[in-house]
Amino acid sequence: MSGHGRPDLPVVIVGGLHADARRAAVARLLADVPGSVVLHHDLATAAAGTVVRTVRDATGVLSAGEAPLVNDCACCALREDLVPELERLARGGGTPLAVVELWDSVEPKAMAEVVTAGGFTVTGVITAVDPALVLPYLGNGDDLAEGGLAAATTDQRTVADTFARQLEYAPVLALADSPEADDEDRELLAQLHPTARRVPIGHGDPAGSSPLARAARAGFDVEAAAAAQHPACALLPAEADAHGVATLVWHSRRPFHPERLYAALEDLTCAAARSRGRFWLADKADTLLHWDAAGGALCVESAGPWLASLPDAAWEMVPPVRRAAAALDWHPEHGDRCQHLVFTSPGLDRDGLERLLESCLLTDAEYAAGRAAWERLPSAFDTLLEV
Repeated sequence: MSGHGRPDLPVVIVGGLHADARRAAVARLLADVPGSVVLHHDLATAAAGTVVRTVRDATGVLSAGEAPLVNDCACCALREDLVPELERLARGGGTPLAVVELWDSVEPKAMAEVVTAGGFTVTGVITAVDPALVLPYLGNGDDLAEGGLAAATTDQRTVADTFARQLEYAPVLALADSPEADDEDRELLAQLHPTARRVPIGHGDPAGSSPLARAARAGFDVEAAAAAQHPACALLPAEADAHGVATLVWHSRRPFHPERLYAALEDLTCAAARSRGRFWLADKADTLLHWDAAGGALCVESAGPWLASLPDAAWEMVPPVRRAAAALDWHPEHGDRCQHLVFTSPGLDRDGLERLLESCLLTDAEYAAGRAAWERLPSAFDTLLEV
């Protein structure tokens, strides 16, 4: 029994913009875990004011209903409706696994946190992927709304950044058997998310011991998954170069000159299919900045203060994983302030990229002038950061 006085109901979340791969993964779980049930909220009808919910098992649809939009937001409706549906399933008993199949552009992080907050155990988060479609989706800078994939009228996400987050959050990737995929496609996937367990959707095993069924119940830590995405302590890819795909990991202990970096943003953003990490501007010495680029578009955001800028007493408020990450990288003068950017792409011009990044740093003379001089440099990023 769970702490809520009802039978435990293990929940696995299966998501991804590659709808065919996602449906195949869900079908595989239904076949391999007898008695399992799938909950799916279809957000395609959101424009008409409702979200359609279906609950089904291997034999077909068990129930269907509509959830009204909440604040014009289909994702909010999903949140409000999902936990009560799981509670109803749990009360009924006898369900060995609830599969929450996310609609195309819904991101697994938010839903894993909703399900956990609702008192359920998330035993797995799986993003289904067609390896042949990784580069086309990662390079697609279209707004979700253009493809009818927006989850709300205010949804400003793109196909590329949504796909990147779906891919990088999940510890398990369910891979469709894609005849079109080649070594470069598979290598790109491996370099984008090197720690992921890659499981073929493959063929069934009614005994429930297929790799996918095992992965769905392997366990999942919501807090650790969130920490692995936070720019201060993110588990970023390592250096790699194989099958025409390369990953450059670039570090520096010197701050960027704001104007020179701003002038280079377009070239840096377009240099790789995917880039992310944390960086440090000379004129904003206390602010940890998050770099997140995909599909030729860059998002730069403040991720709060560098630990080195906080008074000692405030450190107790910082999660241990963040303190540990900072300690690993601590510099006697700058503390945890650093540049840590990772670029992954087929055909990456590693040398050209390194030269461009180095040219954006403070020169020796600028660096020697000290922090008071750095703070007087023009704030080229204020409009981007909406300060």
